[in-house]
Amino acid sequence: MTEEILEFVDNDNRVIGTAGRSEIHKQRFKHRSVHVFLFNSEGELFLQKRAQAKDEFPGYYDSSAAGHVNPGENYHEAAARELKEELGIEAQLEKVTELPASQKTGWEFVSFYSAVSDDAVKLNYDEIEEGKFYSLKEIRALLLSDGDKFTPSVKTLFKIYQKAYF
Repeated sequence: MTEEILEFVDNDNRVIGTAGRSEIHKQRFKHRSVHVFLFNSEGELFLQKRAQAKDEFPGYYDSSAAGHVNPGENYHEAAARELKEELGIEAQLEKVTELPASQKTGWEFVSFYSAVSDDAVKLNYDEIEEGKFYSLKEIRALLLSDGDKFTPSVKTLFKIYQKAYF
């Protein structure tokens, strides 16, 4: 399998080159990613459990859909692509916020989106072990009882979302 090639960026999020995903992560080069929170009309949030074959955080709860921005792609295009690739969903995306690259984000400039859809989710089992919609109350309880099984990113984004919308 060919390694994913990504753009890496400077402190101002300007592209300065490309490299393989593993090299970017190993060298802690700043790069770009997206996260999407997918809600249903009941206000429940879909959380995925990452596939065991993932090299980072296998089996951890994560955002509904997430991934790197491909070379030449903008954040919105990447968010729409990841939502379609991972969950088989096409939905209108609303930008929630952006996060600067830091150790906390894995050196990624993160663009965070939300979407609402009641379409049937079709999991990509190469990426996702399982997933389902949870009430926000259930997610808060899971974070308290089993918070170490959530990716650092989803914990951060959930806090941001709660502050912005509740």
